[in-house]
Amino acid sequence: MTITAVATAAYIVASLLFILSLAGLSKHESSKSGLTYGIVGMGIALVATIALALNKVFDLEDYDLTWLPIVLMAGAIVVGALIGLWRARIVEMTGMPELIALLHSFVGLAAVLIGWNGALQGAHLEGIPESDHGALIGIHAAEVAIGIFIGAVTFTGSIVANLKLSAKMKSAPLMLPGKNIINVGSIVVFVVLTAVYVARDAHDDTTGLILLGVITALALFLGWHLVASIGGGDMPVVISMLNSYSGWAAAASGFLLNNDLLIVTGALVGSSGAYLSYIMCKAMNRSFISVIAGGFGIEAGPADDTDYGEHREVNAEQVAELLSGAKSVVITPGYGMAVAQAQYGVAELTSELRKKGVNVRFGIHPVAGRLPGHMNVLLAEAKVPYDVVLEMDEINDDFPETDVVLVIGANDTVNPAAAEDPSSPIAGMPVLEVWNAENVIVFKRSMAAGYAGVQNPLFFRENSAMLFGDAKDRVQDILSAMR
Repeated sequence: MTITAVATAAYIVASLLFILSLAGLSKHESSKSGLTYGIVGMGIALVATIALALNKVFDLEDYDLTWLPIVLMAGAIVVGALIGLWRARIVEMTGMPELIALLHSFVGLAAVLIGWNGALQGAHLEGIPESDHGALIGIHAAEVAIGIFIGAVTFTGSIVANLKLSAKMKSAPLMLPGKNIINVGSIVVFVVLTAVYVARDAHDDTTGLILLGVITALALFLGWHLVASIGGGDMPVVISMLNSYSGWAAAASGFLLNNDLLIVTGALVGSSGAYLSYIMCKAMNRSFISVIAGGFGIEAGPADDTDYGEHREVNAEQVAELLSGAKSVVITPGYGMAVAQAQYGVAELTSELRKKGVNVRFGIHPVAGRLPGHMNVLLAEAKVPYDVVLEMDEINDDFPETDVVLVIGANDTVNPAAAEDPSSPIAGMPVLEVWNAENVIVFKRSMAAGYAGVQNPLFFRENSAMLFGDAKDRVQDILSAMR
């Protein structure tokens, strides 16, 4: 049995494990096994790919050259593994969204480099009838151009997402005049340039390299502009869409490298990421076409200057007394809970209230935090039971019968302006209707607007009160007062 046959079989096994991984990650209860399937599948794929590479290296006629690619490959594996282990050890859950965006940029950059390498090497025509060379060269040229374009868009788009999520760049959308025309025009120009690149004389290397250079520059600009034009409140959808882009970039690289597993894996990531983005767009009442075209997101306007009256403040002792007399409590977490690392205290508070016979549940908005499933991961990390963690659609109808709602670090996802103010930048976005509860306690550091830059009239409602300070400290104060 040859190395190629063994590697092909390993790729099939890895592909099945990746599919099982996606299935496992779709539910809380099976997420750990899903992650294990993914790790094992990637390990098998990596070993098989290294074996194939070594097999080709040892087939080189010049023995002195065999050690150079081996050393380079080993060095890349060691350096990559060390960086990955280092980042995995130091990253906090609050930093996961921007880290994932950065990892997407690496996939995009790899696709660009592979595309350029494919262009410089040319199509592999050994053993193929000469009559078919022209068609194959054209197909190869199209693969190169498309792979570079998708990769470059993913690269710069992911870098911008990382900068926005890490607050190193303004989260408000970039509003260039005629931004939609710029986006559509860039795609049209890309199609024209690709057609010219495919139809050119295959021996005209200078023209080909110039065209590829223009395509790369155009895609880098488009990726930057697409994501820069999207507002901060919509960044969770952007992360999901960039995940999809990185998958398609990997698939394009698979075609250039003639690697079936890379094609399958890229298609899995691309299609699942696109579907997740579609689900999230529906949850936010956004247009799916708009998000992939960078066509939505506007600056927050006069809503920030609206006089909603005075807010009311409470202390931890008052909240503890309110919770002790409640029968039904709903906790709606947001990014502020992640920043304060308050999930463990929240889990402890949940346990204490359930011991007292209080019905405690969690309401999770689809885009709470900066990443799809961000809050679910935090709560699972703190050992909050899965059965009390409910999605927005499952909990919204129960708020009128809820005694107390604790809004911990959430803002835009509980903003009544989305449902009541047609002029609001987040108008039409489904939100957790916490204001329908009897009492609402909002944990916040200040009265500042949320990530979308929109003021929240919830803070000024008669049944709402503000508990200022670090969420982790305030939760511990409430626990102390209850005990």
